[in-house]
Amino acid sequence: MSLLTVKNLNHGFGDRAIFEDVSFRLLAGEHIGLIGANGEGKSTFMNIITKKLMPDAGIVEWAKRVRVGYLDQHADLKQGMTIRDVLRTAFQFMYDMETEMNELFGKMGEVEPDELETLLEETGKIQETLEQSGFYIIDAKVEEVANGLGLNDFGLDRDVHDLSGGQRTKVLLGKLLLEKPDILLLDEPTNYLDVEHIEWLRGYLQDYPGAFILISHDIPFLNSVINLIYHMENQQITRYPGDYEEFKRVYEMKKQQVEAAYKKQQKEIANLKDFVARNKANAATSRMAQSRQKKLDKMDMIELDAEKPKPHFDFKPARTPGKFLFETKDLVIGYDEPLSSPLTLTMERGQKIALSGANGIGKTTLLKSLLGEIPALSGSVERGEHLHIGYFEQEIKNESDKTCIEEVWSEFPHFTQYEVRAALARVGLTTKHIESKVKVLSGGERAKVRLCKLVNQETNLLVLDEPTNHLDQDAKDELKRALQEYKGSVLLISHEPEFYEGLATDIWNGEKWTTKVF
Repeated sequence: MSLLTVKNLNHGFGDRAIFEDVSFRLLAGEHIGLIGANGEGKSTFMNIITKKLMPDAGIVEWAKRVRVGYLDQHADLKQGMTIRDVLRTAFQFMYDMETEMNELFGKMGEVEPDELETLLEETGKIQETLEQSGFYIIDAKVEEVANGLGLNDFGLDRDVHDLSGGQRTKVLLGKLLLEKPDILLLDEPTNYLDVEHIEWLRGYLQDYPGAFILISHDIPFLNSVINLIYHMENQQITRYPGDYEEFKRVYEMKKQQVEAAYKKQQKEIANLKDFVARNKANAATSRMAQSRQKKLDKMDMIELDAEKPKPHFDFKPARTPGKFLFETKDLVIGYDEPLSSPLTLTMERGQKIALSGANGIGKTTLLKSLLGEIPALSGSVERGEHLHIGYFEQEIKNESDKTCIEEVWSEFPHFTQYEVRAALARVGLTTKHIESKVKVLSGGERAKVRLCKLVNQETNLLVLDEPTNHLDQDAKDELKRALQEYKGSVLLISHEPEFYEGLATDIWNGEKWTTKVF
């Protein structure tokens, strides 16, 4: 049974085509991984099928009476609502039924016996539906999902207005999972989850009876939960049964077949053109030349897809710093309340440190305390001499209204326009991306703009807070290579152990010093 049918979809932004005559079907029980390089249109596709965005042309049809749940990281969470309140809204239809039932109970004292019988029958049906739907164990369901995603770490009675972007995403994911729709649409759900909660979500999706479409650049996670790949490339979406590894095998095989056919055809074209050129003026062979020309004119030309620009990151070294980069003495981090026990930490020149641990324990707070962006609750931080720090923040609160060129040029005004364009091209952005406003780019493309600014700074210490969020696999692989070859020091937060394995010289486990209880 087809749950979603997309026919002849066309869409673009300005003169940049995203989809061209695309068709797609989602069948019951399919667990789809939607993959493709940054900027190929994965999130745009999600917005189109959820009708948040109207396509330029084409048809999007959902089956009747299917419930669709979309992890929308930009959904509005109202001030004054607690995390528990938001999670309970997943069961709003049940609360509405309870209200209706209570209203019917209220009428019972005012009606005739025959009408009372009808009301009793109606309330009985509603109560039975509520019992079968688990209405009377809603709080237990809320607690189960909250525990699974680590929401209890924030406190379920905390106002959602006070949450960070990552915490908000967790709450929205929890609400979505509690709704148990027929179809889940998940756009990079693991970006703000730590290892423990990724494992919980993995088990949830493996057992999920409905269909889902998942966008994720976390390949091990993707492989473990999907049974079908749809690959976006060059304005098209292509279906591949199996997991990501099977997709790669078939994709490479098809690519080699097309390249071989292209080379064979080009050789044939060259021979035909040569024959025509040599024989068209000769009366004895002109008819043969005309025949070859007709064959050329009728030939279906094989075209190779344009090669996508590969990102290249090379961090510029600054002068050598002192031996000690950071030293803390009895440092206690936090905002209103302590997030750590007193910390005495030292980071020396040449170290590449990965900071690990569950979400909410204060990893980002520690980075900002070390950098002096937020004051310590007590204790001290001493920074070494001659530090040139490059900082990649996890969240950028204010979206830039500048073009990519303007964004980079504003930080490097001594660059020529050619140098700015070349710098952006080196990190894997095309001319159309480079000339677009930053705010219309995908999350991965925006990350590449920020990395472009970072690689053009002279640094001897890189402080990176979840730099791989939104990056496609090629960009992640290239970033890891660049950090391995970087002559300076690195302090890194990442929820992907496979990214920092082979890169980090040391691992600091934040769960050893956090005040949070696990």
